[in-house]
Amino acid sequence: MATIGSPTRVERLPHVDNLRAVMVAWIIAGHALLGYSAIGGWPYDEVQETTFHPRSELAMAVVVGPTALFVIGTFFFIAGLFAPAAMARKGPGKFASERVVRLGVPFLLFALLVWPLFMWFAYLAAGHKVSFWWEFTHRHPFLDSGPLWFAEILLYVSLAYAALVWAKDRARTDGEPLEEAPAVLGGRQLVTLIGLVAVASFIVRLWFPAQSKQVLDLHVWQWPQCVAMFGLGVAAARFGWAKRVPEGLRRGCGAAVIITVLSLPVYAWTVGLSDLADDAGPYQGGVHWQALLLATVEAILVVAGSVWVLGLAQDRLQGVSRTWRRCARGSFAAFVLQAPVLLTLAIMLRPFDLPAEAKAIAVGGIGVPVCFWLAWQLIERTPVGRYL
Repeated sequence: MATIGSPTRVERLPHVDNLRAVMVAWIIAGHALLGYSAIGGWPYDEVQETTFHPRSELAMAVVVGPTALFVIGTFFFIAGLFAPAAMARKGPGKFASERVVRLGVPFLLFALLVWPLFMWFAYLAAGHKVSFWWEFTHRHPFLDSGPLWFAEILLYVSLAYAALVWAKDRARTDGEPLEEAPAVLGGRQLVTLIGLVAVASFIVRLWFPAQSKQVLDLHVWQWPQCVAMFGLGVAAARFGWAKRVPEGLRRGCGAAVIITVLSLPVYAWTVGLSDLADDAGPYQGGVHWQALLLATVEAILVVAGSVWVLGLAQDRLQGVSRTWRRCARGSFAAFVLQAPVLLTLAIMLRPFDLPAEAKAIAVGGIGVPVCFWLAWQLIERTPVGRYL
């Protein structure tokens, strides 16, 4: 559960837990849709039996696409918000070891067993006569972990943060001067961060285009936003943003997000963008103005969007009912369980002669509640719950 406070006092913040649960549900539903998309984004597309009509795919991109550009960054932002309090209570060593258990163990379990196993089932259902070992060794990228790449990268960032705090503590002990914390964190700083994320993303994608694959599924093309948003969270924690985002800043970020999102379909119509699978190439990376444009749009959405949705959650997601508490408590477990649940549902629907749109809605509509129900059972009835 999301907590914040001093080393001696911890305060739960229901709106952060609820926001995380909502975002996990949105991701699960989005992955259900992407499994049937031509452009991909969820590995069931490797064996999909049907795909969306190009117009349906474009409509999905308009509705779901903007959030897909920033929701992972928001998770890193939230993680950064609570990292300083956790570090103060536990110290760098315990902080790092707990992150290894909570994030590293699920990642390894998925990379070595769960993900290749269920993708093997999907390949068998599609008529491919392959062994589990073939599926494991021929995954592209090798040691693919499905959605658990997020836990892998968050682990690396968390360990780097612990190392930085440890180094600063040593410097303080040795009497070396330390950098002062920023005196202010406002709109000017966020605009600067947007520019840095956009430029860094564009540069990284010269070598690692968006959607490219690397060993361990490192998602290098998303590292600029992941690192930047974790850092923003750490900085914002000093100003109490976890409890209350400044109202003027929240409104400004909301306006930036709305204007950007409304501009996207206008832009698509202006340039004649109608088939994402065929036209996405220049936007994903390389020396193209389209790649810089996408990096800029993504930077605006990830920085402004993360701050905005946190502010909205503070006003509208304060629910503490039994259902909210269970969903919030099981959000990470639901995120982990989405891979076997969504793949199983897609395999079960495979024999039915239905359009991709109908299958995607069914997989998402069933998959979201099933993931959260299984997550709660796992936490409530097994020892695994103490680690999730």
